[in-house]
Amino acid sequence: MSSYVSATDADRREMLEAIGVSSIEELFADIPAALRLDRNRPLSGGRAEQEVYDELRALAARNTSTEDELSFLGAGMYDHYVPALIDSIIERSEFLTPYTPYQPEISQGGLQAMFEYQTAICELTGLPISNASVYEGPSAVAAAGYVAKLAHGRERFIVSRGVHPHSRETLKTLAHGYGIEVVEVPLSDGLTELPELDEGVSAVVVQQPNFLGAVEDLEKLAGAAKEVGALTICACDPLPLALLKTPGECGVDIVVGEGQTLGNRLDFGGPSFGFFAASQALMRLMPGRIAGETRDVDGRRGFVLTLQTREQHIRRERATSNICTAQALNALAGVIYLSWLGRRGIVELAELMVQRTAYARERLQALDGVTALHHQPVEIDRLAEVLGAAVAAERSPVGARA
Repeated sequence: MSSYVSATDADRREMLEAIGVSSIEELFADIPAALRLDRNRPLSGGRAEQEVYDELRALAARNTSTEDELSFLGAGMYDHYVPALIDSIIERSEFLTPYTPYQPEISQGGLQAMFEYQTAICELTGLPISNASVYEGPSAVAAAGYVAKLAHGRERFIVSRGVHPHSRETLKTLAHGYGIEVVEVPLSDGLTELPELDEGVSAVVVQQPNFLGAVEDLEKLAGAAKEVGALTICACDPLPLALLKTPGECGVDIVVGEGQTLGNRLDFGGPSFGFFAASQALMRLMPGRIAGETRDVDGRRGFVLTLQTREQHIRRERATSNICTAQALNALAGVIYLSWLGRRGIVELAELMVQRTAYARERLQALDGVTALHHQPVEIDRLAEVLGAAVAAERSPVGARA
């Protein structure tokens, strides 16, 4: 084992110069002085554990309990009801404390949970392949862009302004690293308006529903991309997929999204998990890992890690992702939540969301000073159009598997 060698003064100067600041203090200039650590402040004497506990409890009491206030932050992360069932399962030691399941013979429970999660994501998205989760929603969008780059090596992404700003920023950051230009296109009355595409387009990136809450015409957008051989990447809120025609049915190649709304609390903005599903043709380019079902030598059902393309598992130059955190515990909470809702419960929840959104818009428009709201797509008289034939046919978008 090599010994640890700390950074020298010359190293620090070189790093500071590279990021464009003159001193370490300048890095923290945006943090109020009262909140910075004063390294010269003398420490008081030690205190008993009980005294420390009492003081910390008094400090904590100054915070208003999240139970007593409402959060309207939104934008993809929501303070919503999480049934107690979820904590009671994910806090079991076999889920809470195990490491990556390298040894399938002692990891069958964890591997089966991944497999069931993948099954639920496939049913929600209408695509045949799901990985066992990724870090969170924005990095899932960026990872999908890298898959498109690997698929055909073209030089340009067309990204709708209806995609979450954080996802667009993350995609731009990573795309710069692998040499892809990101071109943003505007919305027209709340919906994505694609320009004329050419064969230099690697992927069209959209969101469903988009950042303004409008339901995009995915079939039209995916059709335009397919005409020039580009992939369609769609970032989705998972709950409206219970009502909408699945992205897979609309011709979308990659579906990603933020899973926080599936049984995960807000918890100061994280952690959560990202989901990632794709067409069969892109399976070997997907990031992360995929749990598969198999049979042992005695014919018994079992589970294994089928594909592992993370840098943690294979050579760096062959990896499709260098983010080794899969957020498996958060993904487990997601599949428990979906199983708790059941095939009909998730549809009823999504219908309730549509109705309450319509009510909120109605009340907002009645306020003085509110002059314009995008008309897409939540008026009750358009609900049948939004729901589509899938609900009429009683399509079951997701359900627990025994």
